[in-house]
Amino acid sequence: MSPFPNIALRTHGGCSQPKGPTVTVLCVCLQFPGCAAAMLLFINSANCQVAGFAIATVGWILTTTSMGFVEWRVWHMDNTSLSPSGPVCVGMWKVCIYHHISNYNRTKLCRHFSYRDTYLPLDIRVSQNLLLVASILGLLGRASTIFALRNVYMGVRQGNATFNPSVASGILNLAAGICISIAVVWNYHSVVNEEGITFPPSLAIPFKPDTQETGSAFLVACLAAFMMMLSALLFLAYKLPTVN
Repeated sequence: MSPFPNIALRTHGGCSQPKGPTVTVLCVCLQFPGCAAAMLLFINSANCQVAGFAIATVGWILTTTSMGFVEWRVWHMDNTSLSPSGPVCVGMWKVCIYHHISNYNRTKLCRHFSYRDTYLPLDIRVSQNLLLVASILGLLGRASTIFALRNVYMGVRQGNATFNPSVASGILNLAAGICISIAVVWNYHSVVNEEGITFPPSLAIPFKPDTQETGSAFLVACLAAFMMMLSALLFLAYKLPTVN
């Protein structure tokens, strides 16, 4: 079946009822196997890279969003006389303490982390850098994708050049997905093992909560890692057409 809705292919290499000069040119091209194969490759490559770009863009937005969320770990304390009356949310860049004033009102006190905070555990310190690297890699991957889409829609084919923007996008997105995955797995490992954090006494947060769980930021980061990996697969599986 022809990829163009207004073109019908005959079994002996002809087209029926061409309409307009553009369709006539396409019809003539489709009579030659080499030209038809090139057109099909162009369409598949373009669609694949547009889909990869959209998925990578959403993944990059989710990555940067998860960095700002504080709900990576949610701590719950039973003894509210010596600890906050509400949950404590531990993020990658800040910790927020919720105090219940009434059944409908609560206040929030947040403290931002800095690189000088020596009380932060190794997993948070490493994950901060991993998420920053993932954000930068994702941004570079999107730039490379735009360059690859420009080549596709302008009909620029890759020759024997060593740089392929489509492959470069795939590698960058794959590296970003790996960085996010490491941060996600390490955070999950810390929650499952109920690891504690020695916060400053001024925050009045115990070393370990009674119970802790992963929060919404963890789910956002998981989705971001999946989408970055998926976009990398699309870019690495479908390359720009090459010429000898």
